[in-house]
Amino acid sequence: MTATNTPKQPTKHRAASQWAVAWRRFRKNRAGVFGLIIVLGVVFIGVFGDLLAPYPAFPDPKALQPFYNGDVRSPPSSQYLLGTDAIGTDVLSDLLHGTKYALYVGVVVTVITMAIAILVGSVAGYFGSWTDNILMRITEVFLVFPSLLFILIFVRVFTLGAGVGTTVGIFGIGLPIGLSIVIFVLAIFNWPGSARMIRGEFLRVRELEFVEAEKALGASNRRIIFRHILPNILSSIIVVASLTIAYAILLEAGVSFLGFGDVNTMTWGQVLQNNFSDMRVVWWAELFPGLAILITVFGFNLLGDGLSDALNPRLRD
Repeated sequence: MTATNTPKQPTKHRAASQWAVAWRRFRKNRAGVFGLIIVLGVVFIGVFGDLLAPYPAFPDPKALQPFYNGDVRSPPSSQYLLGTDAIGTDVLSDLLHGTKYALYVGVVVTVITMAIAILVGSVAGYFGSWTDNILMRITEVFLVFPSLLFILIFVRVFTLGAGVGTTVGIFGIGLPIGLSIVIFVLAIFNWPGSARMIRGEFLRVRELEFVEAEKALGASNRRIIFRHILPNILSSIIVVASLTIAYAILLEAGVSFLGFGDVNTMTWGQVLQNNFSDMRVVWWAELFPGLAILITVFGFNLLGDGLSDALNPRLRD
C-alpha cells in the first residue's frame, strides 16, 4: 500500500504591527536608544530622588543643616559630593529633589499643550473653510507674540499673592502652587506650533481614500476624527510631545533663572538663580544644575529624533 503525499499547506506569517516595526527600527538607532536610557535614568531619579537625597527639600529647615554646620559655599568633598551653595544647602540634594519638578514641568506642560493643539489643529484641519480661517488667525496671533516677554509678565502677575511656595494636595501628592501657575502660563503660550503641525496632518489624511469611504458609509465626524484620523497621526504627535517636554524643562529653567519662578520650590533653574551672583565663588552650584538641564534636554531630544526616524512611514527596513 503506497502512502499518498499530501501537499503541505503554506505557513501563514502574521504581518508585524506598525508599532512592532517602529520598535525594531528604534532599536537600530543608537542615538535614540541612548536618549531613552538617559530619560529612563531621569525618571528613576525623579521617582526615588527624595529617598536618595542626603537632605530634605528646601524650604524644610533641615535642608539648611549645612548652613547650621558652617558649611556655606563649601566645594565638592567627601561630605558634600557636589558642594554646598550660597544659601547653605547641599547641591546634590537640590538636584535630586529638583528632578521631580523638572519632570512635573515637562509632562504637565506637554499634556496641556498637546490637548489644546490637538483640539485646535484637528477642528481646523478637518472642517476647513471659515472654521480653519478663524482658528488659524487666533493661532497666528499667539505666534507673533514675543512669547518669553508675555510669559514673564503673566507669571509675575498670576503668582503675586497666589500662595507661592505653598502646596496643594492632589492624590496625596503635594504640588507647589507657584510652580503650577508657571506651568499653566508656559502651556498657554506653547501650543500654536504644535496646532499648525496637527492641522497640516489632518489636511493630508482627510483626503485619503479610507476617510472618504467612512464618510460614504455615514460615519459621524467625531468617529472619523477620533477613530480614524487621530490614530494615523499619533506617531507625529508622540514625536512632537517628546520634544515639547525638553523645551518646557529648558523654558522653565530660563524663567526661574531670570527670577520669575517659585522662589520656594528648588527647581534646577532656581538653584542657578540663587547662586548666580556668587558664581565666581560657588561655580559648582552653577555647573552641576546646568549639566543636569543639559543632559535631560539632550536625552529627550535624542529620544525625539529616534522616535521620528522609527515612526516615519516613509522609511523602510
